[in-house]
Formats: sequence, C-alpha cells, structure tokens
Amino acid sequence: MIGEHEHILEDGTVIKHVHHHTQTKAVLNRMARLIGHMESVKRMIEDGRDCSEVLIQLSAVDAAVKAVSRIILKDHMEHCIVDAIKTGDSDAIDNLNRAIEQFLK
Repeated sequence: MIGEHEHILEDGTVIKHVHHHTQTKAVLNRMARLIGHMESVKRMIEDGRDCSEVLIQLSAVDAAVKAVSRIILKDHMEHCIVDAIKTGDSDAIDNLNRAIEQFLK
C-alpha cells in the first residue's frame, strides 16, 4: 500500500508525502485467502450444510478478518502515524482514532 496524498494542517500548511507500507503483499495474500474462504462458506450455505458447520467456518473467517485488520493497523502506525507525528499532522491521528473506535465496535 503506497499512497501519495496531502494533508492540510489547521494553519493552512499543505503537507504532501508518500506512505510506504511494508505489509502490502502479506495483506493481499491474506485477503485472497479470506475471499476464497468466504466463497466456500457461501457454497456450504447453498449446499444446505449444517448451520453449526457454517457458524464454525464463519468464526474462522471472523478471526482471519481481525488478524488482517491488526496487520494493517500495525503497518499504518509504524509508517503513516510516525510520519504524521513528524510533520505535525493531527488530522491523521484523529482519523486513526476514529478508525480504531469503529474497529473496536
């Protein structure tokens, strides 16, 4: 995940920077596996498989989603938030706080 973007600070200062995430390949690999897992759960439902089996598989999907979310969060903190602190970008920190709050619901 390399993202070039800009932030406008409260005083009007424009900061442009690029985030170099180190976990992009790992995240994409996990997402591909998650999509495959969800497709197999869908097939289980279409095939009329036992609800208990479906719930167990959905629990595994839920755990996998949480795991990839933690990787993205850690990578974001190690790169984007470090940059935000260096440049005084309080908006990035506010955005992270909102994302964490939503993630923890």
